[in-house]
Amino acid sequence: MIDFACKKFELYEIIKCGFGLTKSDFHVMEFLMKHRERYNSQGIAKALKLDLSTAQRALKKLNEKNIVVRSQLNLANGGYVYNYKINDKTMIKKMMIDIIHRWIKKFEEELDKW
Repeated sequence: MIDFACKKFELYEIIKCGFGLTKSDFHVMEFLMKHRERYNSQGIAKALKLDLSTAQRALKKLNEKNIVVRSQLNLANGGYVYNYKINDKTMIKKMMIDIIHRWIKKFEEELDKW
């Protein structure tokens, strides 16, 4: 819990807000952080009891934000499947710190105008 002035924040709330994630997005991110192996969208949907489309949307967003890494597995009978794994945790922490630093800078600019 992080106490800021008149409000307390859970760390996950700051991460969700900072990266612009929904509850489902964060749930998928958290799952991949705990399970370091590669998963496809169907495996994640099943493990988390999510609709496949919800898991796919979350994975797409997490991939676009560079939180997860996507790789393509070509199938022997043709076609392919995407597998996902969490990006390096140190890099994710750095991205979050950069977000907080930009917020602080913006806050200082607004405070100067005030």
